[in-house]
Amino acid sequence: MPEWLNPKIAYEGLQEFLGMGGIVLIPIMVATFFMWTFIMERYSYYYFAHKPLKKRLMSEWHSRNNSRSWRSRAIRDDLISQVKAKTDQNIGIIKTLVAIAPLLGLLGTVTGMINVFDVMALSGSSNARLMAGGVFQATIPTMAGMVSALSGLYFSNQLDRRSKRETAHFADMLEIGE
Repeated sequence: MPEWLNPKIAYEGLQEFLGMGGIVLIPIMVATFFMWTFIMERYSYYYFAHKPLKKRLMSEWHSRNNSRSWRSRAIRDDLISQVKAKTDQNIGIIKTLVAIAPLLGLLGTVTGMINVFDVMALSGSSNARLMAGGVFQATIPTMAGMVSALSGLYFSNQLDRRSKRETAHFADMLEIGE
């Protein structure tokens, strides 16, 4: 078993990383966790629940005798809205978390630079060795925020496109009689 798979070593490495990057890494980590939880929820919805929903709504539509009346068109619009609501669920949250991650990284940069200025003020000089810790603390959250955002950006766009495609496909499947 590789050493990095050992839970104790992984936990110690995570603590060391959080210590180097400062307190802002904790909100970045939490935002990333929730972002990926919602992304996995969306994929599990498409894998397990979307087809049964479409099948149920299609059978509801086909059980109607008249598909040309105003009421039938309103029911069709309602069925399409149900699919759209289900496929769009949590995508806005995912996109928000993707947008928040780099901003949290920027907050970490600012707090790290404040530490640099504190060191400069306390020591009365611009000693590079003393400032290195603050610069490091400023760089780590920026990197973590960008990696988090980039990891979710592709999937949020893919889920958004899939939602629109599935809704349009379902709308096309509901024929209106002539």
